[in-house]
Amino acid sequence: MIYKRFNNTLIIRAEKDEDIIEVLKEVIEKENISLGTVSGIGAVKQVELGLFNTLDKIYSKREFRGDFEIVSLCGNISTMEHKPYLHLHMAIADNKQYTFGGHMTKAVVSATAELTINIIDGKIDRYFDEEVGLNLMKFL
Repeated sequence: MIYKRFNNTLIIRAEKDEDIIEVLKEVIEKENISLGTVSGIGAVKQVELGLFNTLDKIYSKREFRGDFEIVSLCGNISTMEHKPYLHLHMAIADNKQYTFGGHMTKAVVSATAELTINIIDGKIDRYFDEEVGLNLMKFL
């Protein structure tokens, strides 16, 4: 992974075989980012996407292997218990242009991924909400 900072924007190139989440976590920790947005494009070969079931309050996950184009990667950076917290969603397309999307928990780069972090001046923490079953934003 390589990256460059331009004021409050970071442009990141993730390399083949790197996990996008691990790349983002590394940059977030190095740059001490507590609030921001994430976007990206690229190519991946192993992806895990989830869908939250509001009745059971669990994520059902599905793994994808093969050649996929990142149609959209978006999300945000906040904190939870004083640690960086990533909330990412991804849409991918296969070679027939079928698309799949959901909450991203893994994405391994097959060729390259071009990622952007926009830093926001501020802080938002998260807490687990028993009723909803998710880590919700708490504005400080």
